[in-house]
Formats: sequence, C-alpha cells, structure tokens
Amino acid sequence: MELKTQLQEAMKDAMKSGDKVRKMTVSMALAAIKQVEVDKRIALDDAAVIALLQKEVKNRREAIADAQKANRADLIEANEAEIKILEVFLPKAMPAEELRAIVQAAIDETGAAAPSDMGKVMKIVMPKIAGRAPNDMVSATVKELLTK
Repeated sequence: MELKTQLQEAMKDAMKSGDKVRKMTVSMALAAIKQVEVDKRIALDDAAVIALLQKEVKNRREAIADAQKANRADLIEANEAEIKILEVFLPKAMPAEELRAIVQAAIDETGAAAPSDMGKVMKIVMPKIAGRAPNDMVSATVKELLTK
C-alpha cells in the first residue's frame, strides 16, 4: 500500500477512535505532503514522502532540544509522542554497521581518497539507503571514513 494511502487510513482510524494527538500529527504530515505537491505540481512518490516525514521528525527533535533548554517538559512530551507516531510510517532504521559497509563499498567503488570526494560517494550511497538512515548520519559516516 502506498505511504500516502497509509497516512490517510491512519487519519480515518484516529478520527474514529478519538485519538487527538495521532489525528493532529497525521493531519500535519498530510498537509505538508499536499503543500509540496501543490507547490511543485507533482504527485510525491513513497521515497519523497519518506524524506518529508524524516524532515518532520528532525523538526520535532530540534523542538525537543529547544524545549529542554527552556525547561518545558510539556513540549518535550508532546514532540516525543508525535515522533513515535511519525516513525510508524518510516522504514526500519538501518544499523550503523550496515551503513558503514555501504559507505565503504561506495568509497572503494569510486576510488575516493579525501573529503573533497564526498559528493561522488554520496551520489552512490543515497539511492542504496532509500530513507533508512538520516542524511546527517550518512554524511557524517562518509566524512569519517574519508578522513581516515
């Protein structure tokens, strides 16, 4: 089943069950998807929807960090609940060892030897990752392996 369809079904289920937090979170995700589709005049595929959901999770993690600085336990709790809801729709996270193996294989394939070759490596790695690891984690792994 397509990811957008899963989100729409989750929205219906949340409305039927009266789960306000789930309804609000899924609704915000659907609105973000719709906004991108209208702005770009395209229909998003699952990979683009996954990237958008990862961005939403990242935004909430940043909000948690800000809430911790402000000593706002209520905001921390609300954002953590939203992250748990969004993560249901994301693919299982890739283990760090598997990511390192993919990056190392890409480095060997491209013959990259310095951090300036990072773009070549990322071009090969990103399609293989397909949303199973955050972009910042991928780039950090590439940098680490290229600076050895």
